[in-house]
Amino acid sequence: MQEVSDKKISSKFIYFFGSFGGILFGYDIGVMTGALPFLEKDWSLQGDATIVGWITSAVMFGAIFGGAIAGQISDRLGRRKMILISALIFVVGSVLSGISPHDGQYYLIGVRILLGLAVGAASALVPAYMSEMAPASLRGNLSGINQTMIVSGMLLSYVVDFLLRNFPTTLAWRLMLSLAAIPALILFLGVLKLPESPRFLVRNKKIEEAKKVLSYIRSEDQIEAELQQIQKTAQDEAKITEKVSWGTLFSGKYRYLVVAGVGVAAFQQFQGANAIFYYIPLIVEKATGHAASSNLMWPIIQGIILVLGSLLFLVIAEKFNRRTLLMVGGSIMGLSFILPAIINSVMPNTNPMMIVFFLCIYVAFYSFTWAPLTWVLVGEIFPLAIRGRASGTASSFNWIGSFLVGLLFPIMTASMSQEAVFAIFGIICILGVLFIRFCVPETRGHTLEEIESQGIK
Repeated sequence: MQEVSDKKISSKFIYFFGSFGGILFGYDIGVMTGALPFLEKDWSLQGDATIVGWITSAVMFGAIFGGAIAGQISDRLGRRKMILISALIFVVGSVLSGISPHDGQYYLIGVRILLGLAVGAASALVPAYMSEMAPASLRGNLSGINQTMIVSGMLLSYVVDFLLRNFPTTLAWRLMLSLAAIPALILFLGVLKLPESPRFLVRNKKIEEAKKVLSYIRSEDQIEAELQQIQKTAQDEAKITEKVSWGTLFSGKYRYLVVAGVGVAAFQQFQGANAIFYYIPLIVEKATGHAASSNLMWPIIQGIILVLGSLLFLVIAEKFNRRTLLMVGGSIMGLSFILPAIINSVMPNTNPMMIVFFLCIYVAFYSFTWAPLTWVLVGEIFPLAIRGRASGTASSFNWIGSFLVGLLFPIMTASMSQEAVFAIFGIICILGVLFIRFCVPETRGHTLEEIESQGIK
């Protein structure tokens, strides 16, 4: 059991390491972008779209289960302990990836599935932890830090890939994959000093510990009022918690909020963003004919756009409604995918780099709308009694989308034009906008307890 130290812990330290899991999340998403061209050459995988898809998407396949399992277990063990376990899995999985036997496609797929368990856990636990620590007025900003960490991890992986591009082929991709162990170790050491979520502590009848944690992150005049509100909600939920099952998520008063949260998480991935992040060197290669291993500057450009967008979100997070940002972002994203197909059908001789230009527009709007807001909503929309399971379910649906996009994109582009593939994703973006319009409540500026008790719409 964790003992809460009398030594005051800086709120900035808590928020920084509370969201640091996003660095690992982002690194493991992004690293295969640069490693894949070298791995394809080393293991002669060119033309084997299915194996390439599986190696790329294996992390997402594991994450489907990691999110669901971690969400449920964290309701018993706590968010902090599960993040520590995830960090250890990151360390082991990263090292095992780097020492893959030659032509060990299935070994690497298996190890990346193991890594996916940790990635999925981080994607479920970090938003839940951050939303439970943050005051309502800052929840969007502080949860947005998680997104900044994710895209910073992606950019870090792109830069590492670029710096290692001139290493011998075999050594290059192995170093790219194994270096994820370093930030994983930093995360583990940092989280060792973090307190547990006050809402989890109250739920487990550790009132004094919860009060101590609130003293780290709230002003003196806010502590008692918030503690009483958390206790009241926990008492109400305790009456029904033992009856909560997976079926509870989609029954009665919870259905509306669960459908909204899970739906947003699923749409974020089925809109196709990760097709860009995983395969941008191969996309540019297909458009220009230049080898993918010589196009590793493009991931860095995408990464810079993502980081700048995440910083923009931190500025505007509490100035605009969640729904407004999601609908505007989704509309521009959809058009960015659909317009290249229309232009190409009208003017077949258009410069093939046109599609890359539109992909940059897509990434820019995705970076400050759907990318961060998905995890803000997942962290704040679910009632306490089902939050662990519901967050895990949303994370799993998110990773199902990510897995399918990662697996199917190389197969789809082998049988049809890139413009046609992205046009399909563009239509899904528009459907996502309609889902936000009719199925998702507005949550900005409301406490977690208000969202649950009032059924805000």
